[in-house]
Amino acid sequence: MNTQATGSSFYLISACLVATLGGMLFGYDTGVINGSLQFVEAKFTLDAGMKGFAASSALLACIPGAILAGLFGDMIGRRKTLMISGLLFLISAIGTALPNDINTFIIFRIIGGIGVGAASMTSPMYIAEIAPARIRGRLVSLNQLAIVGGMLIVYFVNYFIADVDNPAWNISTGWRWMFGSEALPAASLCILTFFIPETPRWLSMHGRKKEARDILVKIEGEETADAEMKAIEVSLSEEKAGFSQLFTPAHFKLLALGLGLAFLQQATGINVFLYFGSEIFGSLGGEKVDAALLQQVIVGGANVIFTLIAIWTVDIIGRKPLMIIGASGMALSLFAMGSAGMKGDTGSGLLVWVIIYIASFALSLGPVVWVLLSEIFPNKIRSLAMATCTVFLWLTNSVVSQTFVMMDKNEALVEKYNHSFPFFIYGGLCVVTVFFVLFFVKETKGRALEENR
Repeated sequence: MNTQATGSSFYLISACLVATLGGMLFGYDTGVINGSLQFVEAKFTLDAGMKGFAASSALLACIPGAILAGLFGDMIGRRKTLMISGLLFLISAIGTALPNDINTFIIFRIIGGIGVGAASMTSPMYIAEIAPARIRGRLVSLNQLAIVGGMLIVYFVNYFIADVDNPAWNISTGWRWMFGSEALPAASLCILTFFIPETPRWLSMHGRKKEARDILVKIEGEETADAEMKAIEVSLSEEKAGFSQLFTPAHFKLLALGLGLAFLQQATGINVFLYFGSEIFGSLGGEKVDAALLQQVIVGGANVIFTLIAIWTVDIIGRKPLMIIGASGMALSLFAMGSAGMKGDTGSGLLVWVIIYIASFALSLGPVVWVLLSEIFPNKIRSLAMATCTVFLWLTNSVVSQTFVMMDKNEALVEKYNHSFPFFIYGGLCVVTVFFVLFFVKETKGRALEENR
């Protein structure tokens, strides 16, 4: 193929796949605790509070991780920030596999959480800044596929490591191998980032225009590269950098839009099902579903299949239609779950609605919110703006997870709604999402990043 004339798909796809390792590690690190926490609990004789903190410490660390990634993303580049997140994952994998006390374990979980926060915004941003407009949605959505794929992989890794006939070995050694298994993909990200380019947008921001153009030529060919370089230079000449720029009249509407999308992705309840799925079934009096199997079948299967559908359709149908269709499906299934729970009608019917809910999320808010967040901001403030939105997303995640437990344990709500009250809240927020997208989100399909303002 003449790369000067048409660009190289192999060059582009290879760079994007390396970046998605950040997403895969995001999912892997999030999922590894599920199959191992019971053994960590037994090993260190944890009470309920310490067990909860051992699990949630990484989640809390995502917030400073996103902030640091926003700063480093502008200072040293998107590629090196990805490399640092890989190094944090590697340190965490080794560190959580070796400790002899819970405090050391938590310290290394926090280090991994910083890596999760950094990767959660840097991977989609890198892909968005290097991908051509015509397929940018698909390539950014690959990162979401990598996240749910990482979760699915680690469920099976945990399953094969655990020795059901030797509980003592699981408690003494098995959980160490579960956490240590993350070292292989983490090391791969650290090494492979040496072989991918920096993004043309970041290079242009730092005056390295020849390098930026050379990369665009490899990706899209001479003619398209020249046109895109002109658009990038015009946009950079019109923009000012700095955190204060997020709050100027020109940019604050975009920031508010990004914060709204970040809030609604989490406030519509997805992580309640990721974190508390087995407890939801048990509290509603439904079938006793093995927690690992539930996560593999529902989260792993439905997430992967419908994320693939989103990847296939996001650059054909567009961002807005997928968001509206998915949020509508989520609302319908949540209201159905709430009604079924109140009537005591659980079991297989409830499971079907959970699958529809997760499939609807995987089709829409899961991948498409990250696509939009990586597209809507101008070049000079994209890193800081995405960091701000990602911090807000993780804060919302934490609040939703905490308030679910409070609502689910409230005696008055349980007596009236039979543990179904949260579903009606999340369903209502899904309806809000439909109208938010309908009236405030502009379609970005097929548009250059410099046009999305």
